[in-house]
Amino acid sequence: MFLQDLFGLFSLSAFFMWGFLMAFFFNVFIYTIGLKKGTTLLFSSFVMMCSYTLSDYFFTWLSIKNSLYLQFALYDIATIFALICVYKIVKKTTPSFLYLVLGLSINTIFFLLMYIDGNVLENNKHWWFWEVFIYTVNLIDITMIVALIVDRDILGLHKLKNAIRTLLNPSANSKMP
Repeated sequence: MFLQDLFGLFSLSAFFMWGFLMAFFFNVFIYTIGLKKGTTLLFSSFVMMCSYTLSDYFFTWLSIKNSLYLQFALYDIATIFALICVYKIVKKTTPSFLYLVLGLSINTIFFLLMYIDGNVLENNKHWWFWEVFIYTVNLIDITMIVALIVDRDILGLHKLKNAIRTLLNPSANSKMP
């Protein structure tokens, strides 16, 4: 629990909320000055900013007793749904879109596993999974913020996706003579 001890639970939450807010403002600026005219990145960063603001500890309106992790999982599922709706409306994606959907999906799985560990199995003794949870979720949140700002394939996920797609269906990528 080094991160939580160092920064505190609320300051990390505020940091990520601030990060998504700054990513949104950056994308508004880039759109306004005309460097990027695509609205997908702008809408995606708006959805992420709204999601992290609404799910912040200070604005938890959906209160399910003793299930903060379940609440966060539900917020992430709703955010994934909102991002998919934006994609369906705009019909385009950006390199950051994959990072957002994949990151939120992984976070959702971790939140559900923490909910099961604490509420269903009633585990209250610290074990290695809690450390993995803290570092993974925070690293994914930072990666999503960076992906929204730089809008590049920073970890090579798109290359990996294309390589897997080629391995699974090699005839789709071969050129016909």
